Amino acid sequence: MTTKIAATLRHPLVRIGGSLLFLGILLVFLPVHKLAVALRSIPLTLWLWVLAGFLATHIIGVVKWRLTLHISNARLTFAQAVRCYFAGLFGTVFLPSVVGGDVVRMGLAFRIQRNRAGVLLGSLVDRLLDTISLAVVAGVGVLLIPGALDARHRRAFIMLAVIFVLAFAGLLVLLRVTPWQRLPFKVRRLFVKVRRAWRSMASQPQYVLVSLALGIVIQTGLLLLSAAIASACGLHVAFRVWLLVWPLAKLLALVPLTLGGLGIREAGLVALLAPFRVPATLSVATGLAWESIIIVGGLLAGLISFLIGGTSFARTVIHADGLRSSEELTPVG
Repeated sequence: MTTKIAATLRHPLVRIGGSLLFLGILLVFLPVHKLAVALRSIPLTLWLWVLAGFLATHIIGVVKWRLTLHISNARLTFAQAVRCYFAGLFGTVFLPSVVGGDVVRMGLAFRIQRNRAGVLLGSLVDRLLDTISLAVVAGVGVLLIPGALDARHRRAFIMLAVIFVLAFAGLLVLLRVTPWQRLPFKVRRLFVKVRRAWRSMASQPQYVLVSLALGIVIQTGLLLLSAAIASACGLHVAFRVWLLVWPLAKLLALVPLTLGGLGIREAGLVALLAPFRVPATLSVATGLAWESIIIVGGLLAGLISFLIGGTSFARTVIHADGLRSSEELTPVG
């Protein structure tokens, strides 16, 4: 039953329907003309600078991912890492259902690096560090505005934190109680290789901390870019408020009901900014403007990956569906 539910949630029509549903509900209750005015108020030059910053920030993401692969004994050159990472960035935006950007990224890395267990573990750790980085940035926001949230919203944030901790603890318990000896031989052999890669990673914790620090830099950079977009739309809040709200909206977008968080991110912004008396129109406009950055940035990332790798990029995207990864954990933006 659980498998059927998961398969249903990964279906592209479910994701498309989820995005349309969330956006439709928002647009029904919002003045569309005010939304258009807010979007038109963003200068083209600023939008292009934010787009350039988005791609530059993901270059740091390439460095972080390559580092996590390196400490799990799966080594790529920088050009190979850019090719794989940017193909994944393209896949996250334009193939957000069963395929997913992480599957495309790993599929391309599998063609280059024979240590598949290292690629798998490094990619999983990379995504986990992304999520932890988001939580750290949001936590800093909470510390900076202890009096800006009422009791109800403080309880909501505490609940989100508890859910995150429980989910992580549940994953550890699941790994602990899984009867590995009963699994097929090929699966057990893969996990033996993953365990070896894990031991290699555990012996170099300083590099894991470096990767975490890079993740925090990346999330802070994206937050600053999104704040610039928000300000251009007319959404003006204290930076410490944005430091809390934006990461929480991205964490809400992890719910696998929409295309890359489209719709649920905007709804989350509306709800999270309501206590700060921000008009819902400006919240949605900021979310949609950021989505445009993600879409165009993903398209350019795909072009860059194609130029580096040629036709193998297209072959990997086409065949990535067969990899069946469960690694879709974090929206790209």
